[in-house]
Amino acid sequence: MNKPEEESWPILRLIEWTADYLKEKGAESPRLDAEVLLASVRKCSRIDLYTAFDQIADAATRTEYKSLVKRRATGEPVAYLVGHKEFYSRDFEVTAAVLIPRPETEFVVIAALDLASENSFPDSLRVADIGTGSGNLAITLAKEKPDWKLVATDIQADAIDVARRNAVQHAVNQQIEFRCGPFFCADTEPEPFDMVVSNPPYVSDAEYVELSATVHDYEPKVALVAGVRGTEIIKQLLDESGSRVRSGGVLVVEMSPMIEADVRAFIDQHAAWKFDRIYNDHAGHSRVVVAIRV
Repeated sequence: MNKPEEESWPILRLIEWTADYLKEKGAESPRLDAEVLLASVRKCSRIDLYTAFDQIADAATRTEYKSLVKRRATGEPVAYLVGHKEFYSRDFEVTAAVLIPRPETEFVVIAALDLASENSFPDSLRVADIGTGSGNLAITLAKEKPDWKLVATDIQADAIDVARRNAVQHAVNQQIEFRCGPFFCADTEPEPFDMVVSNPPYVSDAEYVELSATVHDYEPKVALVAGVRGTEIIKQLLDESGSRVRSGGVLVVEMSPMIEADVRAFIDQHAAWKFDRIYNDHAGHSRVVVAIRV
């Protein structure tokens, strides 16, 4: 990343130069990346940059910014570089221990809220978030529904640490019980759940090899890969949830559109569940499946 150091660098010019540089390196959203990284260095919002276009970036700012841009150019995700990511209009801490929240996963929240309204559930629901990662699903539902009580689990202790910090940040830590371990992390429950939500691993071994370096080289494999078929964790989640969800309760799971047919078949063949609906993401792809506990 070479540029003439003898010249002054107004904010706008620095952003434009960096966007061009990241575009050459193959970044999918180079201008956005350039702005988010510079806003992080300047400890301001992206909007604040637009009122500072004529300001000169000092040497310390340029040095720190240059370091982040170099790392971004090698493929390191912006969210990990700045340490946070927006989800459902809220900011969440992220580290390399957790999957970066994505817009597609917001449809799990949308589905959960829809179902709670349609099924005439009581105001206070007991909800489990399996594979919570950063806690984005559990915390968002807790913020949207203050009367809900949630259990959030993850197999990785360092992910649970991140989720706990996010819960404190969003002032919902009293609503959420965190557990570390596989699936529900408990042999029995004090009472059945009304709802289970999850963004589980659903990438197959073959698909994992083909993922972009930004994902493959940086995001936790355990949060991505389910196995040979990509359906293994979802199938096990159906089994694990069957005895823990009350009759009439719901299971809301994110999936890949490539495994929709297999997931539908698993539900149709399962004695505890019946298929309810599919939610499509913004691109029109099948993204969230809903099953009802019979």
